[in-house]
Amino acid sequence: MSKTVTIRVEEQLHALLKERADAEGTTVTALITRAAQDAVRDPRLEQAGEVFRAFLADQGDAFDKAFPGDAPSRPDASSRRDAPGRAA
Repeated sequence: MSKTVTIRVEEQLHALLKERADAEGTTVTALITRAAQDAVRDPRLEQAGEVFRAFLADQGDAFDKAFPGDAPSRPDASSRRDAPGRAA
């Protein structure tokens, strides 16, 4: 069940929100809801993603060489001669 939350914003901010929502094909309510969700998201989730991407960048090639059958295809594999590989 959802709850209604009422906020007051200045006209200029509302105009900017409306402009952004229109550009994204969404609503002001959806923009504000997304911002609220981002505000309460656990920052460790983004940090974990950064750690994982760094690990792949540092260790991905070693994994691919050790386990060539398990190496994921690279989205740009057609442009590389040494595919398969790992995208970081």
